[in-house]
Amino acid sequence: MSSPQNILIVEDEPLIAMMLEDFLDVLGKKLAGSVDNIADALQLVDAGGIDAAILDVNLRGGEKSFPIADALVRNSIPFVFASGGTGDGIAEEHRDRVILSKPFTMDGVARALDALS
Repeated sequence: MSSPQNILIVEDEPLIAMMLEDFLDVLGKKLAGSVDNIADALQLVDAGGIDAAILDVNLRGGEKSFPIADALVRNSIPFVFASGGTGDGIAEEHRDRVILSKPFTMDGVARALDALS
């Protein structure tokens, strides 16, 4: 399997989202969408065209991105969690997922996405 190309970003901090978008561009990936909330992410997942996703664990308002993770699993779309923490706050059913630790580096993003292939 080749490395995923069409990547969904779910990140509620605009500067971090823009940095990830820039990293994807440099890595030759396509942005399938960049959203900051669960509802918009679920619409994009339902629309299709996503090869993989980068999910910020903690979204604005105390929301967790686990409903998005569940939808990605149902659609057989691989994903990584982005977190500034240790991963302890990740729902047990998703603790086996790749974690992209903050602060991000381009190499870290590349390794995380390559781990999905």
